[in-house]
Amino acid sequence: MNTALNAVLIAALFLLAAWALRRTMIRSRKGGGCCGEHESSEKKVTVSDRNKAHYPYAVSLRIGGMTCENCARKVENALNRLDGTWAAVSISSGSAKVLCKMSPDEAAVREAVRSAGYVVTDYRMAET
Repeated sequence: MNTALNAVLIAALFLLAAWALRRTMIRSRKGGGCCGEHESSEKKVTVSDRNKAHYPYAVSLRIGGMTCENCARKVENALNRLDGTWAAVSISSGSAKVLCKMSPDEAAVREAVRSAGYVVTDYRMAET
């Protein structure tokens, strides 16, 4: 009887491990659970002009609602889609630094973050 119980427990643990591995594989391909389990990770929007000397203005943002790298990618992409901007978002600090070629439009920056599904909790001009 004890051997049969051990076999059932081992089989259950094996099934649990197989399920966990499958979930991990899905999340690595499709993004994390907070941003839509079956949603593909967003492709990174790259900025063509990466010369910092061309961006005389900078804005520092605190962003609420981000919980994973996929969240940070969404915000960064939304900001990088704005004309004349180059953004870098940090999930660890919940912040973004946005370099701008022209004087930044606070309303446009806030709207880009909001349209990505997050909120700007602090907006400050920063040094480049």
